[in-house]
Amino acid sequence: MRIRRAGSLWIVASTAFLAAAPFFLSTYWILILTEILTMSLFAMSFNLLFGYTGLLSFGQAGIFGAGGYLAVLSLLHGPSSLWGAFAAALAGSALISLVIGWFCVRRDEIYFAILTLGFGMMLFTVAHNWRSLTGGSDGLGGFTLPPLDLFVWRGSLADPRHFYFLVLAVALIGAILLYRMVNSPFGLMLRSIRENTQRLSFVGADVRAVRLCAFVVAGTLAGIAGVLFAFFNRIASPEMLHWAFSGKAVLMTILGGSGVLLGPAVGAAIFFVLEHVITAYTTNWMVFLGAILIVLVLAFPRGVLGSLLDLVQRYRGRPRS
Repeated sequence: MRIRRAGSLWIVASTAFLAAAPFFLSTYWILILTEILTMSLFAMSFNLLFGYTGLLSFGQAGIFGAGGYLAVLSLLHGPSSLWGAFAAALAGSALISLVIGWFCVRRDEIYFAILTLGFGMMLFTVAHNWRSLTGGSDGLGGFTLPPLDLFVWRGSLADPRHFYFLVLAVALIGAILLYRMVNSPFGLMLRSIRENTQRLSFVGADVRAVRLCAFVVAGTLAGIAGVLFAFFNRIASPEMLHWAFSGKAVLMTILGGSGVLLGPAVGAAIFFVLEHVITAYTTNWMVFLGAILIVLVLAFPRGVLGSLLDLVQRYRGRPRS
């Protein structure tokens, strides 16, 4: 009970800090926090598959980028509506996830990973080569972000603080949705699939249907994160769909702690803060960043947050399930 209470206090304190950050941080660090929150949502969507369901996907970036493209295309060729762009990306990402997931969830382990990689690279190729629709390798830019209209308040998203609050709200909604899911009976089924798929199927559960549902939820959240990323950079580019971009989600999840809800968010924060601090001192930042990440992974085998939670549980004498 004390551990849960302490954890709740940390979450409340972190949320309060994030809500107050634009009022005392510089614009530079507001932009960094915006990027961290965007990638946190992307990594948490991946964690639903990898950490909770035991499915390693290398195709999350494909859906992530597709969401960004759908939102930008909606703004360029449809009504200039922020919520319309989000709706188009949400519906499109869910549909793409459903189609890809229907094929992928029929296989396990490395075969699942290869299938997701294949579908992801197909989406990347479409975005890269269909120049008339996607702009090819140049991507889609030159769009204007509609104002943030909350009916009782209207603000320009050109203001980094306004855009930050939008990203924070979307990331919090995504985190709450994932929290409710992983702490429900459905979440128990996901962990059962991760631990022993055959045993779950023996008791009558439709393993493929459960996997497909998790895949669609994860893909939809990844697509929404892609919208935020495209709006943040003011461009949707094919690099968003490349499998290497999926590697970022893998890295952040492992760094923060897979199977821990906020582990990927901690991993994203560590990764981006280290990157921006190191680049301020050297152009060979990748060498130093790689060395630090290796040390962190070796020192925290269950990720930074996962290992810290295990340490607290061990100190309290109550092993974490």
